[in-house]
Amino acid sequence: FSKLLRYTLDKHGLEQVRIIASDRLWEPISFVMMIDSELHGVVDVIGAHYPGTKTVPNALLTGKKLWSSEDYSTFNNDVGAGCWARILNQNYVNGNMTSTIAWNLVASYYEELPFGRCGLMTAQQPWSGHYKVESLNYCILIFVSAHTTQFTQPGWSYLQVDGHLEGGGSFVALTDGLGNLTIIIETMSHNHSKCIRPPLPNFSVTPQRATFYLRGSFYMVETLQVWHSRLDFESGNSSLFQQLRPVNVWKGRFSLDLNVDEVYTLTTLKTGQKCCCPEPPPPQPFPSNYKDDFNIRNPPFSEAPNFADQTGVFEYFVNASDPGDHVFTLRQVVVQRPITWVSDADQTISVIGNFKWVNMTVTCDIYIEKPDDGGVFIAGRVDNGGIYVRHTKGVFFWVFADGTYRVTGDLAGKNILMKGLAGVRDNAWHTLTLNIQGNSASGLLNGYPLWENVTVSSPGNGWAALGTRSFELAQFDNFHVE
Repeated sequence: FSKLLRYTLDKHGLEQVRIIASDRLWEPISFVMMIDSELHGVVDVIGAHYPGTKTVPNALLTGKKLWSSEDYSTFNNDVGAGCWARILNQNYVNGNMTSTIAWNLVASYYEELPFGRCGLMTAQQPWSGHYKVESLNYCILIFVSAHTTQFTQPGWSYLQVDGHLEGGGSFVALTDGLGNLTIIIETMSHNHSKCIRPPLPNFSVTPQRATFYLRGSFYMVETLQVWHSRLDFESGNSSLFQQLRPVNVWKGRFSLDLNVDEVYTLTTLKTGQKCCCPEPPPPQPFPSNYKDDFNIRNPPFSEAPNFADQTGVFEYFVNASDPGDHVFTLRQVVVQRPITWVSDADQTISVIGNFKWVNMTVTCDIYIEKPDDGGVFIAGRVDNGGIYVRHTKGVFFWVFADGTYRVTGDLAGKNILMKGLAGVRDNAWHTLTLNIQGNSASGLLNGYPLWENVTVSSPGNGWAALGTRSFELAQFDNFHVE
């Protein structure tokens, strides 16, 4: 596949695009590259996911650049910051990886979804504009990153030094090749730097005095600017990205007293700065009465705000054949099951709202496009998504193109709470209403009761949602949840 991809890129004038493979483990890609010269020639970077700062001999023997092409994905509290500080250094020190890519940079999805708040920043309230970067547990990842990113750039080179400290911890040194030098030191302890994966072997870090010797072109360096962070896991009184007095270098030599759970940057650059962010808007819960008619002629993006697609893709759609009431709609557009990373659902679903909602009324106009076995649903108290979407539970009100309806307690449709005839057909608009109050649910079709007094004991809370029976075209309009 990599050979075909290289051929196709070159054929279309994209010779500058490089190939990273295989974004899984170091093997078997490294071994195959060693015995397949053609594959070796087209792969520019070997990328591994969550390598635990380690590599394998075959990867080194290929002579290719090594990247941690997905890493971190850890809850963004102080321990997550310790994880990030440790692997940013040790991916190179232990594994010769010259790039570490964080999944994800900004957590902009409902926090109760899998991997909630696993971003370097959190901005999960587009309805209020609130984001979190200045409060301690949120900004700490940003300042840990700044220890590296403010004082290096793509194109800088790592110096080949043994970056292990005698008392535990690590350091890396980088240069731009033009005389500038940056040294980043971390002394993160074991329990304060665990990442979500892989398991972290035991190690110890103790207070220490470290002495550094500058040689070659750096022997003449006289002073280094110093930036410092200390993560205080006991009192929570951390000190983040503070500029200290410069360190004097005497004949290429300087020493530092290092404590546990610290990050230092020493650099010839004088451009570092601790920026201040404007105060974000205050946080607000998702509106308890929310409507969207999708009436946007030229939307600035393809997906409607606040909906979070878990399977399928729901996009703004212009229904040019409609006489007027439903010209602008939301349409599910994926009609073939994709190749998925995990066990995806057979149905499409997009969630919205407040996960803590208990009682709610969901109303939506629906349009089934697939004849015979097409179908759509609206739902409430939806309890999951992401990698667990296949096992999602809630209260689901389905209507099908064959004229039937079902009420189920799960997305898979196996837990049937009620079923019967509805008279719904494809290629016609209908209005569904789902009302959930306490342990009882009822449903309306086109404003008239269709079913009622269905007992729902669990889940006790969750999002609202809409979706389709399969990967099929279907439209939604005038969505309202209260």
